[in-house]
Amino acid sequence: MEYRQLGKSGLKVPELCFGAGTFGAANEFFKAWSETTQEEADRIVGICMDAGLNFFDTADVYSDGSSETALGKALAHHKREDLLISTKSTFRLGKGPNDVGSSRYHLIQSLERSLKRLGTDYVDVYHLHAFDATTPVEETLNTLDQFVREGKVRYIACSNFSGWHLMKSLSVSERYGWARYVGHQAYYSLVGRDYEWELMPLALDQGVGALVWSPLGWGRLTGKIRRETGIPKDSRLNAKVVADSGPQVSEEYLYKVVDAIDEIAKETGKTVPQIALNWVLRRPSVSTVIVGARNEEQLKQNLGAIGWKLTVEQIAKLDAASEVGLAYPYWHQRQFEERNPKPV
Repeated sequence: MEYRQLGKSGLKVPELCFGAGTFGAANEFFKAWSETTQEEADRIVGICMDAGLNFFDTADVYSDGSSETALGKALAHHKREDLLISTKSTFRLGKGPNDVGSSRYHLIQSLERSLKRLGTDYVDVYHLHAFDATTPVEETLNTLDQFVREGKVRYIACSNFSGWHLMKSLSVSERYGWARYVGHQAYYSLVGRDYEWELMPLALDQGVGALVWSPLGWGRLTGKIRRETGIPKDSRLNAKVVADSGPQVSEEYLYKVVDAIDEIAKETGKTVPQIALNWVLRRPSVSTVIVGARNEEQLKQNLGAIGWKLTVEQIAKLDAASEVGLAYPYWHQRQFEERNPKPV
């Protein structure tokens, strides 16, 4: 397992991070992904640790807190100092007017509850799950800085921010000398490359490492979807709540990308998801890639994405197949690469 710096911080994280969203399935959305039992969760964490994957990601809203509880129980079998734990807050968890957002009130409440469910005194990386435009950025960052000073959080990060959300936050942290975001948990895959337009150049310029979620394109690059057969009956994409809440991808575009991956699979002897994951791991600004697993076999397959590298020619083939038209002003900037070079 290779370890990388998390952005412009001193923290080293494994190139793969385990996403525990499949643990503790307690509602329709998460049951569509998996219903992992506690016994299975314990075994999966053990396999991760044996492979050098000691970074585990969850969130307070995953199965209404059940994911944190199940992950905490599984991690209790291991030494806390050997683990890296990441969780998140901001989304609504409760019916009250203050049970949502990134206010001081909600973040303090959320962190205390997350620590209790996880069975730990601190988390290594604490994310805002999304930007809250109703709370002053200063209030949010001052609260996060206090968590760091109290020792309840080691590093702070964000998720699903736009470029200006992230840049404004970094500016406020710099102005007051507060803890700054060292990571951005963002969607990025071979069938979802919007991250490259603005967030990637910002990340490289400001030292914010990408923690990539859904690197298999919301379940589209598992190897089960083909032009000839379409989406199989047992796919989570058949669940309306899953399909509607994730990135939208046209069928023809998806099949074009899968066709290119299939060609490289024949050359390398690797699987479709292993190639898709390896491509993301080679991209600029990426600190770690979050992988999930329904079971032990799927986890072992995902672990096969590391320890080897796609060739320059294979990456170029995948880049060409997954390229899409850019939105303004990116298509205009791309015409002048001597002033706006691509990230490397």
